Amino acid sequence: MSDLDPAAPGARSAPEAPVVSGRESGRIAFAAFVGTALEWYDYFLFGTAAALVFNRLYFTTLDATAATLAAFATFGVGFVARPIGAVLFGWMGDRIGRRPALLLTVVAIGAATGLIGLLPDFASIGIAAPLLLALLRLVQGVAVGGEWGGAVTLAVEHAPPEKRGRYAALPQIGSPVGTLLSSGAFALVLLMPAEQFDSWGWRLPFLAAFPLLLVAVYIRRKVEESPIFEELEKREERSKVPAVDVFRQAWGRLLVAVASALLGVGGFYIMTTFAISYGADTLGMSRSLMVNSTLAAAVVQIGVIVVAGRLAERLGPGRMTMWGGLATAAVAFPVFWMIDTTSPVPVVLAVAAGVGVLSIAYAVSGALLTELFPAHLRYSGVALAYNIAGALSGFLPFIATALMDGADGASWVASLLLAGVALITALGGFYGERLRVRDNVVVR
Repeated sequence: MSDLDPAAPGARSAPEAPVVSGRESGRIAFAAFVGTALEWYDYFLFGTAAALVFNRLYFTTLDATAATLAAFATFGVGFVARPIGAVLFGWMGDRIGRRPALLLTVVAIGAATGLIGLLPDFASIGIAAPLLLALLRLVQGVAVGGEWGGAVTLAVEHAPPEKRGRYAALPQIGSPVGTLLSSGAFALVLLMPAEQFDSWGWRLPFLAAFPLLLVAVYIRRKVEESPIFEELEKREERSKVPAVDVFRQAWGRLLVAVASALLGVGGFYIMTTFAISYGADTLGMSRSLMVNSTLAAAVVQIGVIVVAGRLAERLGPGRMTMWGGLATAAVAFPVFWMIDTTSPVPVVLAVAAGVGVLSIAYAVSGALLTELFPAHLRYSGVALAYNIAGALSGFLPFIATALMDGADGASWVASLLLAGVALITALGGFYGERLRVRDNVVVR
């Protein structure tokens, strides 16, 4: 029996007749969105700072290109750590509960982000500065490794099956809202004189993580446990070591899930983190322009996610993923040609269009990935898939920068990387639609 067969052991249905409430599902999904938005705010701050600050203040002994590469390598450390978080919090989410895992993730990432705002730079403590920066990024990565998978799992498992597309999309909106908050915070502090910005201004968005952490914990404490997990607990059908069982029983589904999630993670960072660095450092455009272009892109992304989430309920999340991947591959070269003009309006339109098109696939990742895995492996399977995709694609800004430096700054390198990732995701969506698991639930 094939691992990809819906009748395979790793694909059996959730336990019979857990009850989900249509009245409660919107509130649970909104709570998941708020917590996820605050977590992504913390995580995205690092990407913006890697392009604008860390290369100059924490890697000062290197030349400009090497410093940017070092900053992006530190940025990538968070992605390497994310599968570790997926295993750790996936075990907790599938064994102890979705809710306690999500409480721990938000505390870990909020504390690590706030501490970055207090970290002395290279001029103050030497080599310890970049080492501690990498360590805090590692903590961020571990925490985020368990966050997204738990948030979408909780939202989906509280929702009626026919409305999962819209409720799974709500945590996805946390990403552009996190971008708006983080880029907006940096846009404000960039208004400071350069000396004040470098001295202490850039730290303010990171220090804001401490009060936001209190908000996130308050929200997460009000979220009820998943009724599907509670049914698993009653029937004692929980996996003992869910990550191992995912690789043993559902490895084919894991491969499909990784492929379908690749564009939403890697493509996004090509169009934001890399594009900011490319526009500011290679093309000489203002840092404010590049940061503001990500703000415009985030607004577009919110609209795309809302529409795509609803369409997924009619067309299927796998089909939406496939078409989103193909559309992104088609626009990969034009968006970077527009950035190369260095004219403000085309640049903003290019970043907004690039992020908007790739968000078609990202919008439905939660709906697709949660339905690729059975309930007893769901938190671990979703978290592993999403974060393996992150680990594979988190170094794309680093790779694009390195390859472009060897190609005399030609943007076709980044375009080719984006198109390649998009086509892999399109293939994942094609197969993913055929492998979806249906939970047997009663809607109250």
